[in-house]
Amino acid sequence: MPSARQPMVRMSSVTKYFLDVTANNDVNFDLYAGEICALLGENGAGKTTLMNILFGYYACDEGEIFIKGQKADLASPKDAIALGVGMIHQHFALVPSQTVLENIVIGTDTGRGPFLDMKKARRKLLDLEVQFGLQIDPDARVWTLSVGEQQKVEILKALYRDVDILVMDEPTAVLAPAETDDLFKTLKSLVAQGRAVVFISHKLNEVMDISDRVVVLRGGRVVAQRLTAETNVRELANLMVGRDLLEDIAKKPLEPGPPVLEIRNLDALNDRDLPAIKNLHLAVRQNEILGMAGISGNGQRELSEVLFGLRDPVRGSISITGQPLRFGNPSSAINLKMGRIPEDRIGTGLLMDLSVEENMILEDHASTRFQTWGLMKSKRIHRYSDDLIDAYNIATAGRDAVTKSLSGGNLQKVMLARELAGRPAVVIAAQPTRGLDVGAMEYIHQRILQERERGAGILLISEDLDEVFALSDRIVVIYEGEIVGEASGENASREQIGLWMSGVKQ
Repeated sequence: MPSARQPMVRMSSVTKYFLDVTANNDVNFDLYAGEICALLGENGAGKTTLMNILFGYYACDEGEIFIKGQKADLASPKDAIALGVGMIHQHFALVPSQTVLENIVIGTDTGRGPFLDMKKARRKLLDLEVQFGLQIDPDARVWTLSVGEQQKVEILKALYRDVDILVMDEPTAVLAPAETDDLFKTLKSLVAQGRAVVFISHKLNEVMDISDRVVVLRGGRVVAQRLTAETNVRELANLMVGRDLLEDIAKKPLEPGPPVLEIRNLDALNDRDLPAIKNLHLAVRQNEILGMAGISGNGQRELSEVLFGLRDPVRGSISITGQPLRFGNPSSAINLKMGRIPEDRIGTGLLMDLSVEENMILEDHASTRFQTWGLMKSKRIHRYSDDLIDAYNIATAGRDAVTKSLSGGNLQKVMLARELAGRPAVVIAAQPTRGLDVGAMEYIHQRILQERERGAGILLISEDLDEVFALSDRIVVIYEGEIVGEASGENASREQIGLWMSGVKQ
């Protein structure tokens, strides 16, 4: 999309290889002052790699980069920051035990010689907070802040370093609607002062709301550019994946059956021995998806860990199809036919150094189905894993491929295949599509709906409100470990759900 203006960033014919994989292929990308440019693409399309090149994390193998008209040789992020480029990754780079102010000044030349001038740093930080409406206590410890507040710290950290080109990678992934609104106001304030923002996101409705221009990557190449005012969500989704998506989720009306998961009087502590779950009561029925909405850090992780057998509660009881769950025992959950989809597929869901096949049979490898007297039934295991790879469309070099070689979407498919193959009575799906592209999200959603139709009950724990509204028959909201509101999926109001997520009780 040509322009007579001089771009703040021009990336020309940028190519990046990782061994025999081409992550970016002859990419041309421009960014102009006063605009928010959305960068879209499926997982593995090359979005984050391209921006990591701009931020100096990676060096491009071919091509050139110009920043504010000058050719830039970026050997490290320090070089990029010196040229006014800042990048805020999806997983924040903050030191939890340190204060906001201490995190802000890390790596800066604040003061003279070896001594920090913290009074001067505090004044500069407070001036930035007033200028951009980002109020935060400079003396607060980062671990005490909400995710939205930590994101403010990251933005202030970038502004403190005088960046005027800001890259944000999946910035709204764990924010409540009100926090997303605040972020968008901040971004609009930044570009109104002549700065430029790159906005990487899978949330196409937000892209339409916040961006001025959209660049779409597919297979490491730029396949389209659009002015946001001249496109729509459907076109962008189709451009990302190169095919028509279903767009609307067709959910069959089903009459819920008896409860398959019942939670009573549950209390649990977090890792700091503070209350995370408080007197929680919950029931999930057959043929039902119960969506649990809430801002990150309100007890969702602790609840799923109790259900999965990874955390002992303080008190309470859980039953699956009327049978009591033994706490602290993952085998109990598996034997009671619970399908477990944890939010951290890499850290908790899969063993990344094992093969795809080994992960497929991980929970059932000791059964007589797959071994006799300690001898594995190799042919049966090969046939089983090949069937699952085919049934779930897992893109892999084969059953013997090392799991860590797969993309995020295919990792999630491996976990789904393992958990759903046993036809579970109840499925706990915690953040099942976090970080996935629209094509992978569509696939996961369809699989969850198939489990509902088969007769399973699904507890969907998600911070993505679009996902919760699209899939849920009922919606509950968790805040500070308590259920503060409940509504039917058909009649739920986004405004009301947002209020509950912010702590306004029913």
